[in-house]
Parts: sequence; structure tokens; C-alpha cells
Amino acid sequence: MRIRASVAVVTGALALSALAVPAAQADSSNPVSSFAKSVQPNGAVGATDFVDGDTTISNVVVNGGKAVVVGATAKKTVTVSFTAKDDSGIEWGTAILWHGSTFETADGGAVPNEEEAVCTTVNATTSTCKHTFTIDPRVDLLNKFAGGWKVWALAQGKDADYVQKDNVKGFSLQRASQLTVNAAPEPVAKGKTITVTGKLTRADWETNKNVGVSGQSVVLQFRKAGTTTYTNVKGIKSASGGALKTTVKASVDGYYRFSYAGIASTAASTATGDYIDVR
Repeated sequence: MRIRASVAVVTGALALSALAVPAAQADSSNPVSSFAKSVQPNGAVGATDFVDGDTTISNVVVNGGKAVVVGATAKKTVTVSFTAKDDSGIEWGTAILWHGSTFETADGGAVPNEEEAVCTTVNATTSTCKHTFTIDPRVDLLNKFAGGWKVWALAQGKDADYVQKDNVKGFSLQRASQLTVNAAPEPVAKGKTITVTGKLTRADWETNKNVGVSGQSVVLQFRKAGTTTYTNVKGIKSASGGALKTTVKASVDGYYRFSYAGIASTAASTATGDYIDVR
């Protein structure tokens, strides 16, 4: 069976870099599912993987193994690579990124920039295939999409053997976060109180702005002047609007900053240190 010819009918879908559709429409109007259906045998779409022959897919890597972090407005290009193997060699391959409980009911996803993956021959049986995906938060993402995503992938051998997997790899897509910090007064007398303030915000993919986030654990850190290592001073919680505020006693010159470890939906971030002059 040759699957490759059916790709021509979905060229228009492949021109889309990403999509976001209501879950209620996922079965009938999600271009991700439509594309997958067009390249699957017998037009089947569902939770079942398809295998015909000895073709395999392995070593799937998304974004170099790191979480995909997307800001409020800037487009993000993501590279996906995988190893495909068949005793006759690899004819072609492709992949899709998707979000949801099952591929059949995916409520959002991204189709690749290329019509098929760029597959580089390693040897007579094996190729390394790569795709790029461009995600635009201004049109493609809803806040509910932050968290776990999956990779759908298909590879076909030169003998028409093939393998298709709905969930060959999981990865994280996160909302970018930002931290600010200010230590005052400056200069300050040794032993006096320093007030350290700041703000924790994160990308809102629906308003395309950075918005404050409350109730998050943030750590105040300090680096003595002339050294390179920050140490933890105390942990606090972000208040309404992401506001951060705490106090410490002045001891020596150095830099204060806030650090946020992140959560499943939101990436970690660290503020640039603010220098305090202790006299």
C-alpha cells in the first residue's frame, strides 16, 4: 500500500502552521484530524496505531528535549526529529503535534511547515527525519492548551510498509513567565531594613498580554558582590496581580533577585539581580 499519494489532497492544511478549535468541533473540522485521516489506511482515525510490515519509529525528540515555551505575542518555531527504520529504507515520514485526551478528540494542535519531513539517510535501512512547526500565540493558542502535548507520527518504507502512531512522544508546551525585582532604599545602612518588591507575570494567549499571576511560590535569592553564586534567602507567595514583597536586613553589598521554578502550565523564570549598596 502506498500512502504518500494521498498527501496531495491536504496541501492546504499543511500550509497552516497551527490551529486551535473548540473541542466540540474536533471530530469534524479539526484540520489536524483531517490531515491524519487522509494519510491513514482506509481513512481510519482513532486511538489505534497502525503497522504494516517492519517499519519503526523511535528516538522522537521535540525542541531538543526541552519544554516548548511560548510568550504572549512572538511566534515560536519548534523542531521535531525522529528515527525511522525499514528493511527497504525509508521513503518518507511526517508528524503532527496535538493536545487533548485522545487524538480523535484533539482540541488543538499544529501541522508542520513542510509537506513531509526532511529525511536524511543514515544507512540502507535507517533515516533521521525532521519537521519544523511554527506556533503563533496570537491565533493558535488558548490558555487551556498549556501543559502536556503529544506527537502523532507516520513513516513509510520504500517497500510500502508503514507505521503510524497516535502518541509516539509527549512533551510540555508552557506559557512564558517574567519576573521583576527592586531592592530599596539604596544606599542603605548596615543592619537597616531592605524592602524587596517585584512582580510575577505570565503570557496570556487569549489577550496576548503578560498578566499577573497570584498564589505562586517564588524564592528571594542573594549574591554577594564579587561572587558568582546566588543563595536562597526566603520563599514567598505572589499576591494579587502577581505582586511580590518581602523584607531583609542589610548586611553586605550585593544583588537581590526573585526566582520562580514554574509549574506544568507555566515556565520557570528568574529576574535580573538588583544591586544594593550597604554602607
